[in-house]
This record gives sequence, C-alpha cells and structure tokens, in this order.
Amino acid sequence: MTSIAIPEGMPQYDDVPRFDVTRVRADFPILDREVNGHPLVYLDSANTSHKPRQVLQVLDEHYARHNANVSRSVHTLGTEATEAYEGARAKVAAFVNAPSVDEVVFTKNSTEAINIVAYAFSNASLRADADPRFRLGPGDEIVISEMEHHSNIVPWQLLAERTGATLRWFPVTEQGRLDESGLDDLVTERTKLVSLVHVSNILGTVNATARITERVREVGALLLLDCSQSVPHLPVDVVALDADFVAFTGHKMCGPTGIGVLWGRGELLAAMPPVLGGGSMIETVSMGGSTFAAPPARFEAGTPPIAEAVALGAAVDYLTALDMRAVQWHEKEITAYALDALASVPGLRIFGPTVPVGRGGTISFALGDVHPHDVGQVLDSLGVQVRVGHHCAKPVCTRFGVPAMTRASFYVYTTTGEIDALVGALEQVRKVFD
Repeated sequence: MTSIAIPEGMPQYDDVPRFDVTRVRADFPILDREVNGHPLVYLDSANTSHKPRQVLQVLDEHYARHNANVSRSVHTLGTEATEAYEGARAKVAAFVNAPSVDEVVFTKNSTEAINIVAYAFSNASLRADADPRFRLGPGDEIVISEMEHHSNIVPWQLLAERTGATLRWFPVTEQGRLDESGLDDLVTERTKLVSLVHVSNILGTVNATARITERVREVGALLLLDCSQSVPHLPVDVVALDADFVAFTGHKMCGPTGIGVLWGRGELLAAMPPVLGGGSMIETVSMGGSTFAAPPARFEAGTPPIAEAVALGAAVDYLTALDMRAVQWHEKEITAYALDALASVPGLRIFGPTVPVGRGGTISFALGDVHPHDVGQVLDSLGVQVRVGHHCAKPVCTRFGVPAMTRASFYVYTTTGEIDALVGALEQVRKVFD
C-alpha cells in the first residue's frame, strides 16, 4: 500500500481498515487516459465521481439481459427488473442503516429529493386537514445556512414565497464553520424545518449537527440533512444522525447519474402528500378522484430510473467491500497531505478549515489575483482536472469576498502523487501570471 506522510500532530490508528489505492485505481478505466498529453489527474470528485468496472458491468448487464419496466408486469423480464430494482433499494437502506427499506425513495438526484420535501410542505399547506407538521404560513420559519448548495437554498426560497413563511439562516465564520452562537434565537417555536448540509461541497466543512438537532427537537421542528458529500465519503447512519430526512445522490458515490435518494422517517413519509401525480404512485383512480399508494411508491411517479438504481446498488456493494471507515480514513490522510502541500504554494489562500479535523476531502482556494477560470485552464493544459466557479454555493463566495474559487476534491482513487501534480501545476500557473 502507498505510504502517506501525515503532517505532525495528526493521529494515526493501527485498527483503522485500509485499502490499497493502487488496486482501487485499477478498477476505474477512465484513470488510464491522458489529457492534453499528460496523465489524467482527476481532482473533481465532489462534482461527480468516476465509476468502477464493477458498476459499469452491472449497468451493461441489466440493459443486455434484464431490461423491462418495474412493478407492472408478471412476465419473467418484468419480474427480474423489479427484483433488481427493489434489491437495490434494500442495499441502499442497509448502507445508511435505514430502519425500513420502505423509507428509501429513489429520485433522480439530491436536488429532486430536497424538492420533494419542499413541495410536500407546499401541498400540505393548501389543505386544512393536512398534518400540521407540514403546514406553513405567515409567521412560520424555515432555517438553512449560508454554506448551502443552491439545491438547499432555492427550494426553500420558493416555498417561503408560496406560503408566506420566512427564511432564516446560520452565518459562516471566517474559519468556514457554522456560526451557532445565535442558535436559540434562530431556531425557535416558529421554526417548522431546519435544512442543513452535512458536509459542505465548497468549504469541505463537516457540520457536527448534534447541538442543532437537540434544539430542533426542543422546538418541535423537522430536520433535513443534505448528505450529498457525506454518504459517499464516510459512514452515515441515519438513526445516529437523528434527522427526519436525508438526501444524497448516486453519481458522487461511484454510481451513475440520474439516480438519487430521499430517506425519510416512515411515519413522516406516510403523512406527506404526493408531489408528482401519475402512474405507479396511486392506489385507486376514478374520474371523481384518486387515492395514493403508501411510500415509497407514492413519491416515485412514472417509470423510475431502473437501471441507474440497480447500478447504484452495485456502487453500494463496491463501497461496502472497501469499507466506509477505510474510505473515510484514506480521504483524511489525503486531505491532510493536501492541506500541508498547498500551504507551501506562495500566495495561495484556502477557504474553510485549514486542518484535517471536522473537514472532508474538498479544498477550495484562491491563487493570488489569478482568476479561478485562468487557474483551471492552465491546470487542464497539464492534465489536472479541478472545478472553478461558485460551485453552486454563491453565498459562500460572497461571504468570503471572491467571485469564484478553485476547488480540488478527492476520493477513493486519489493519490499523494496527484496532489504533488496539482502543486507542481499551480507553480506553473504562478509563472504564467507573474
């Protein structure tokens, strides 16, 4: 196994499971290619992860041998497809320790998962007989944070506009942490929902939510966690988190695009009105009205992303075999190495935590006065793939007084050699723009 030099002061534990990153990389065909005549250095996994052969083979096998619609037919192919689809749901439920497989709703991504909850609130607010936990109106409040991805800001802004509720938020400290100093004044008896990112996609911050969750329970509100950047990277237990809803997406965890997950407490999903109407989400339909299926079918109208769900199940198998504790530790080591290496680049400013404690494998930075788009173009010319822009988290850029940031993000296949390549490429950027 590749040895990683950990900066002084970071603990090392012999009982943490490990994997051989060289063997892991061999599972990902795309890592063999070159970009602009250089070996590919992919440091954009927070945007989307690559897919191992084990997932690609399952996707191909499903379409080649088992392609059919689900929950509709009694023929052999239909039965095989349905069993594979529901089998994937069971794998996902086990992966996040969901108490019931019926608490896992397949969506097309995290954004849709969050919007399902937002529109369920909206629909419930139109009905006097709806569960009061989902009814919103003037005087009610929704609480988010300044570090959210746009997908955890815009749906709540729109919900507030539709219902007359007020949107409030936690600020972010200069160190890139949630400012919880005003927690009791921010989360009050007027709060109906708190929706927070578990791991920031731009700052890398891991939000310790226990204190906020305790306050949410005190005031009788609901809690949604956007786990798009945590479920792929560390062990996530929805019971231990004590959230009411959790959203995450497949394409960031070795799975295909077009598949995501909304986990919700069973009794809450049962109390939520449907969002999309159509086939498969109904119990009975007449010209005078309809009744609706129990969750999760209630929230999976129409033909779902069947093959994508099956391939997500394969991704869960892959990550489970690696052991999510090993995934977390590998990224902690890589992040520690990267923070130390980037600190050696003159003029480079890191946004967010500068220590590998309470942070994930995502590092956003500025290089002097060089615009991130220029940084990204030079890096790409050297085969180094990073993301530049506001990362769908524009309020964070505003908070730190920059129009955009350059972001390097890591995953199971990231090596210290790739971090060294990034640092070397940044030196070339400095030479170009000196």
